[in-house]
Amino acid sequence: MTRAAGMRPLVLGLLVVAALVLQTSLVPHLTWRGVGPDLVLLVVVACGLAYGSREGMLIGFAAGLLVDLAPPSDHVAGRWALALLAVGYVAGRVRPDGSPSWGTTVVAAAACSFFGASLFALSGLILADHVGAVPALLDVVLAGVVADVVLAALLLGRITRGLRRISHRDRLEAVRVHGYA
Repeated sequence: MTRAAGMRPLVLGLLVVAALVLQTSLVPHLTWRGVGPDLVLLVVVACGLAYGSREGMLIGFAAGLLVDLAPPSDHVAGRWALALLAVGYVAGRVRPDGSPSWGTTVVAAAACSFFGASLFALSGLILADHVGAVPALLDVVLAGVVADVVLAALLLGRITRGLRRISHRDRLEAVRVHGYA
């Protein structure tokens, strides 16, 4: 394995861990009525847009497990893993062949945010995991979507382009070393 081939997993791992640390330490201080942006979800969306549905699902599942197990977790483990796995798949299916436009990125973030938060909330209802009433859940989901869209409009395009560059470098290195892509 060449040095460049090892960059992608390392960068993805660091990106997910950094998002999780910020999500649990900084975001609680920047919330509106207890709801703020979901940084880990946005990283999963960026990975899905950059690499496709297969990688988006794998990264989503791993990131979701980390969210499920990270303190101050107060829900049944596996709910975020399921939600972010599905988000990674959906974002990967939206993935255009070229670099996604700003509008595509923001719309994908909005759709994935709504889908992921709704799936998390519905899994809580099914598992009777002390979730609130449905109208209150809808308010929380919609406030989360707004927060995610604002942050996605500012950062998600840059993250996605950076991830695509890393992938492009890996392919060039594979061609240089092994003679194939």
